[in-house]
This record gives sequence, structure tokens and C-alpha cells, in this order.
Amino acid sequence: MTVDRGLDIVDFHLHFRIGADQTVQACEHAVGMHPGGERGAAVRAAGAAPYAARWRRAWSFPEPEPPAGHWPDEADRWVTELRENGIRRAVFVTGGGNDAVADVVDRHPDRFLGFAHHDPFAPGAADELERAVTERGLRGWKIFAPLVRGPLDDPALDPGWETAQRLGVPVLVHVGHYGSAGGLPSSPYDSPNHLARVARRFPELAFVVPHFGVQHIQELLFAAWGCANIHVDTSGSNQWVRWMPYRLTLEDLFRRCYETIGPERIVFGSDSSWFPRGYVGRYLDDQLRICREMGMPDADLRAIFAGNAERLLGLTG
Repeated sequence: MTVDRGLDIVDFHLHFRIGADQTVQACEHAVGMHPGGERGAAVRAAGAAPYAARWRRAWSFPEPEPPAGHWPDEADRWVTELRENGIRRAVFVTGGGNDAVADVVDRHPDRFLGFAHHDPFAPGAADELERAVTERGLRGWKIFAPLVRGPLDDPALDPGWETAQRLGVPVLVHVGHYGSAGGLPSSPYDSPNHLARVARRFPELAFVVPHFGVQHIQELLFAAWGCANIHVDTSGSNQWVRWMPYRLTLEDLFRRCYETIGPERIVFGSDSSWFPRGYVGRYLDDQLRICREMGMPDADLRAIFAGNAERLLGLTG
């Protein structure tokens, strides 16, 4: 049975088999997220476990299961999840490498889209983006700013930004805390201020910051004030608000972004990523309820939950 929310939904932010994504893991190791030593790893895992268990219990989420042995089986499982939750299209922003996520998209091109997600500082990063988009059909570039080896406004990254701008694909840039409990708390290179300097140099390139900017929400709002090409995505449980030194709720985030950035630069995402949890319809329902309780007109709801994503992904016109 398909859930009917009375609205067309395009989800801008999912991950395919993120727990087994060697591309992302390589970047994590490069920034020292996983220092060696079995004893140290065990101590860190033990410290993070209570938070993770408490979070899953609060949301009634089951324990994650290992990825399927055969990736097409998992891709088919996602199609069922999307159909049953009434999601018309969904973007996998990571998926085990550019070719791997492109293969997933090719299996179900009517439902899936995908992003490149390679290291922007890697040799030939701009050429790889060109290949991923023009040869493999990917629709954007996902970058984890806490995992890069320098600031986003480093001139060494300009060829990548130039390529993305020329190809007309958006760049999704994660800033702030990376990972759940036990993750990286911050980075010297993940400030929206760095992103704003890039956005001003490449005004026709659309940047999207997920999870409302995490702890950098204030800097993100000001960056978006100065740069009309900076957008925000709403993805995830946004549990990070509990760690802020002042009271902040999901409704506060929506209201601030809606009143300042505007509905044309807010993009819905769920951050769905693992089974047996599957598609996190609860995140969607909570966000849609907040937007409706705020009294948003239907045109703004259509923009936030589908239209803006379609425009950024080149699915319109």
C-alpha cells in the first residue's frame, strides 16, 4: 500500500550502502577519523554506543543490518521502499564510488538519480567530475567538507567548481559535525564562510548545504543572505539541535530558513541510508506537518518537496 501525502515528493538526499562505502571511508582515514589500534577503537566505540542505542530507541529504529551481499538486491529493495512511501524520485548522494552509484541509477533510472562523491583535492578531480556527469549520467557532486584536506576556497579546487558550473550540476556540501555519536565534531575547513567565498566567485553554480548547516546554522543563514546560489537541504533527524547551547527545534529551523532564505532555496531530503529501517517516512511526515502548520501555501510546499530539487537536478524544462 502506497502512502498518499497529497503532494509530489522528490527526495534530494539518500545514501546507498553508506556503511560499506570505501570511497567515504578512505577520506575518513585521511583526516584521522579512525586512528589505528584495536584498544583505542574499542574504547571509542564503547563511548559512542550508548548514544547510538538511545537515539535508535527514541525513534523506534531497529539495529542496522549488514549490506546485502548482492547490491542489485538492495537497489530493488529501495525501489519498493520508495514506491510504498510515495516518493517519485530519489537521489543517492553516495554509493561506494561514482561508477558504483551510477550502476545503481542505471538499474532503476525512473526512480533513482545519483551524485559523484570523490575527493575534490584528488588529482584529476575536475576530469573525474566531467566523466561522472557526461559519461555516467550523474547529476551532482557530494562533498564532505570535514573530510577534505584544505579549505573549500582553496584555488586548487577552482577547476572542479568551474567544471560543475559549466555542466550545470549542483554541489552538495556537508558542513559541521560529521557522523553520529563518536564522529568528527568539527573541522577547520567546513565553515559556510569558506563556501560563501567560493559561491561569490562562481555565482551560477548552485551549492546546497544539508542538515540545515548543523552547528553552523547562523553562518549558513548569513552566507545565504550574501549568496543567492546557496541553498539548504532539510535531511536527517537533525538531532544535532539537542547539542546546541540554546533551545532549537526543527520548527525553528524551518521558520528561520523560510523567512530568510525563502522557499525557493529549501530542498527536502530524508538522509535514508540503511536497512531494515529503510525509507524514513517519519522524517518526511514531521517536516511536512511543520510546513503545513506554518501555513505555507501549496506552491511553496511543491517547491520545497519536489520543485526545487527538480530544478537543481535539471529535470524541468
